[in-house]
Amino acid sequence: MRIEGLHHVAIIASDYARSKHFYTEVLGLRVVAEHYRAERDSWKLDLALPDGTQVELFSFPAPPPRVSRPEACGLRHLALRVADLDAVVAHLHAQEVATEPVRVDEYTGRRFTFFADPDDLPLELYEQ
Repeated sequence: MRIEGLHHVAIIASDYARSKHFYTEVLGLRVVAEHYRAERDSWKLDLALPDGTQVELFSFPAPPPRVSRPEACGLRHLALRVADLDAVVAHLHAQEVATEPVRVDEYTGRRFTFFADPDDLPLELYEQ
């Protein structure tokens, strides 16, 4: 078996318009396709990062909230690779998105921080 990379991550939003704005306008992900699925009363928005990895943003009627704190078993967060952490943090602050203090990974020496999407999904910025 040979896994060649990560294709996509799927996110379910409680407020599709708000999350679409966040991921496209605040984070700058490129829209690949957008479809309304009438049989599910659901939107599916395919977004791309510069390296080709995709984020699928879904809406569903009344999705239950996901436990983020205290930390629960399962996927913990989505980490986004950035070249200039300070510039990205400044951009997020200008968009009124709060970030945690920048920390240093004790094993790699790389800087990182966390912030949250509109549904409080933890997102990480990891400086390369």
